[in-house]
Amino acid sequence: MSDYKKIYETTATNTGGRDGVSYLNDGSFEVKISTPKEMGGSGSGVNPEQLFALGYSACFHGALEIVKGQRKIHQSSQVTHTVKLYKKPDDVDFKLSAEIQVAIQDLDLEEVQKIAEEAHKVCPYSKAVKDSIEVSVRAVLYDADKEK
Repeated sequence: MSDYKKIYETTATNTGGRDGVSYLNDGSFEVKISTPKEMGGSGSGVNPEQLFALGYSACFHGALEIVKGQRKIHQSSQVTHTVKLYKKPDDVDFKLSAEIQVAIQDLDLEEVQKIAEEAHKVCPYSKAVKDSIEVSVRAVLYDADKEK
Protein backbone atom coordinates (compact mmCIF):
# COMPACT_ATOMS: atom_id res chain seq x y z
CA MET A 1 0.00 0.00 0.00
CA SER A 2 3.00 2.30 0.26
CA ASP A 3 2.56 3.21 -3.43
CA TYR A 4 -0.95 4.51 -2.71
CA LYS A 5 -2.17 7.67 -0.98
CA LYS A 6 -5.18 7.18 1.31
CA ILE A 7 -8.08 9.28 0.03
CA TYR A 8 -10.91 8.05 2.28
CA GLU A 9 -11.55 6.00 5.39
CA THR A 10 -14.70 4.83 7.15
CA THR A 11 -15.43 2.66 10.17
CA ALA A 12 -18.47 0.48 10.83
CA THR A 13 -19.53 -1.52 13.87
CA ASN A 14 -21.91 -4.47 14.21
CA THR A 15 -23.55 -5.72 17.38
CA GLY A 16 -25.51 -8.95 17.40
CA GLY A 17 -24.02 -10.50 14.26
CA ARG A 18 -26.56 -11.65 11.66
CA ASP A 19 -29.43 -10.69 13.97
CA GLY A 20 -28.31 -7.31 15.19
CA VAL A 21 -27.49 -3.80 14.09
CA SER A 22 -24.72 -2.40 11.92
CA TYR A 23 -23.86 1.27 11.89
CA LEU A 24 -21.28 3.71 10.67
CA ASN A 25 -19.32 5.12 13.58
CA ASP A 26 -19.80 8.69 12.33
CA GLY A 27 -23.57 8.28 12.94
CA SER A 28 -24.58 8.77 9.30
CA PHE A 29 -26.14 5.33 8.75
CA GLU A 30 -27.63 2.49 10.79
CA VAL A 31 -29.34 -0.67 9.59
CA LYS A 32 -31.07 -3.66 11.18
CA ILE A 33 -29.36 -6.91 10.22
CA SER A 34 -31.26 -10.19 10.07
CA THR A 35 -30.72 -13.70 8.84
CA PRO A 36 -32.59 -14.37 5.55
CA LYS A 37 -35.73 -16.50 5.71
CA GLU A 38 -33.98 -18.97 3.39
CA MET A 39 -31.48 -19.58 6.19
CA GLY A 40 -34.09 -19.89 8.94
CA GLY A 41 -34.13 -16.26 10.03
CA SER A 42 -36.83 -13.63 10.15
CA GLY A 43 -35.69 -11.78 7.03
CA SER A 44 -36.95 -8.59 8.68
CA GLY A 45 -33.78 -6.61 8.03
CA VAL A 46 -30.99 -6.65 5.50
CA ASN A 47 -28.21 -9.22 5.51
CA PRO A 48 -24.47 -9.04 4.88
CA GLU A 49 -24.82 -10.50 1.38
CA GLN A 50 -27.30 -7.77 0.42
CA LEU A 51 -25.00 -5.09 1.80
CA PHE A 52 -22.07 -6.60 -0.09
CA ALA A 53 -24.11 -6.58 -3.32
CA LEU A 54 -25.09 -2.93 -2.78
CA GLY A 55 -21.54 -1.83 -2.01
CA TYR A 56 -19.92 -3.84 -4.79
CA SER A 57 -22.42 -2.65 -7.41
CA ALA A 58 -21.89 1.00 -6.45
CA CYS A 59 -18.10 0.64 -6.39
CA PHE A 60 -18.05 -1.24 -9.70
CA HIS A 61 -20.30 1.37 -11.28
CA GLY A 62 -17.87 4.06 -10.14
CA ALA A 63 -15.04 2.20 -11.86
CA LEU A 64 -17.23 1.76 -14.94
CA GLU A 65 -17.86 5.52 -15.06
CA ILE A 66 -14.10 6.16 -14.99
CA VAL A 67 -13.52 3.75 -17.89
CA LYS A 68 -16.46 5.23 -19.83
CA GLY A 69 -15.03 8.71 -19.27
CA GLN A 70 -11.63 7.66 -20.59
CA ARG A 71 -13.37 6.37 -23.72
CA LYS A 72 -15.61 9.46 -24.04
CA ILE A 73 -18.76 7.35 -23.57
CA HIS A 74 -21.56 9.36 -21.98
CA GLN A 75 -24.57 7.03 -22.28
CA SER A 76 -26.36 5.84 -19.15
CA SER A 77 -25.22 2.57 -17.63
CA GLN A 78 -26.48 0.00 -15.15
CA VAL A 79 -24.61 -2.44 -12.93
CA THR A 80 -26.50 -5.31 -11.31
CA HIS A 81 -24.85 -7.65 -8.81
CA THR A 82 -26.09 -11.04 -7.75
CA VAL A 83 -24.33 -12.37 -4.66
CA LYS A 84 -24.73 -16.01 -3.66
CA LEU A 85 -23.76 -17.64 -0.37
CA TYR A 86 -22.72 -21.29 -0.38
CA LYS A 87 -22.13 -23.68 2.51
CA LYS A 88 -20.51 -27.08 2.58
CA PRO A 89 -22.99 -29.63 3.93
CA ASP A 90 -22.21 -30.73 7.49
CA ASP A 91 -19.47 -28.09 7.81
CA VAL A 92 -19.01 -24.47 8.80
CA ASP A 93 -17.23 -23.60 5.55
CA PHE A 94 -18.99 -20.79 3.68
CA LYS A 95 -18.15 -19.17 0.37
CA LEU A 96 -19.51 -16.28 -1.72
CA SER A 97 -19.80 -15.77 -5.45
CA ALA A 98 -20.77 -12.68 -7.40
CA GLU A 99 -22.23 -12.17 -10.86
CA ILE A 100 -21.90 -8.68 -12.28
CA GLN A 101 -24.19 -7.68 -15.13
CA VAL A 102 -23.26 -4.50 -16.98
CA ALA A 103 -25.42 -2.58 -19.45
CA ILE A 104 -24.63 0.61 -21.35
CA GLN A 105 -27.36 2.33 -23.31
CA ASP A 106 -27.00 2.14 -27.12
CA LEU A 107 -23.78 0.09 -27.10
CA ASP A 108 -23.46 -3.42 -28.50
CA LEU A 109 -22.80 -6.26 -26.07
CA GLU A 110 -19.27 -6.90 -27.34
CA GLU A 111 -18.21 -3.31 -26.61
CA VAL A 112 -19.98 -3.33 -23.24
CA GLN A 113 -18.14 -6.56 -22.31
CA LYS A 114 -14.75 -4.97 -23.09
CA ILE A 115 -15.56 -1.90 -21.02
CA ALA A 116 -16.92 -4.02 -18.15
CA GLU A 117 -13.76 -6.15 -18.07
CA GLU A 118 -11.66 -2.99 -17.94
CA ALA A 119 -13.76 -1.68 -15.04
CA HIS A 120 -13.32 -5.03 -13.27
CA LYS A 121 -9.54 -4.54 -13.38
CA VAL A 122 -9.69 -1.14 -11.64
CA CYS A 123 -12.63 -1.60 -9.22
CA PRO A 124 -11.36 -1.68 -5.61
CA TYR A 125 -13.95 -4.31 -4.61
CA SER A 126 -12.94 -6.52 -7.55
CA LYS A 127 -9.32 -6.21 -6.50
CA ALA A 128 -10.21 -7.01 -2.88
CA VAL A 129 -12.00 -10.26 -3.77
CA LYS A 130 -9.66 -11.35 -6.57
CA ASP A 131 -8.62 -14.97 -6.07
CA SER A 132 -10.90 -15.36 -3.04
CA ILE A 133 -14.39 -15.60 -4.55
CA GLU A 134 -15.71 -16.52 -7.98
CA VAL A 135 -16.74 -13.39 -9.89
CA SER A 136 -18.24 -13.32 -13.37
CA VAL A 137 -18.70 -10.17 -15.44
CA ARG A 138 -21.27 -10.22 -18.22
CA ALA A 139 -22.63 -7.62 -20.64
CA VAL A 140 -26.43 -7.44 -20.84
CA LEU A 141 -28.91 -5.28 -22.71
CA TYR A 142 -29.77 -1.91 -21.21
CA ASP A 143 -33.18 -1.87 -19.50
CA ALA A 144 -34.70 1.61 -19.17
CA ASP A 145 -37.27 0.20 -16.72
CA LYS A 146 -34.48 -0.29 -14.14
CA GLU A 147 -33.80 3.46 -13.90
CA LYS A 148 -34.80 5.09 -10.61
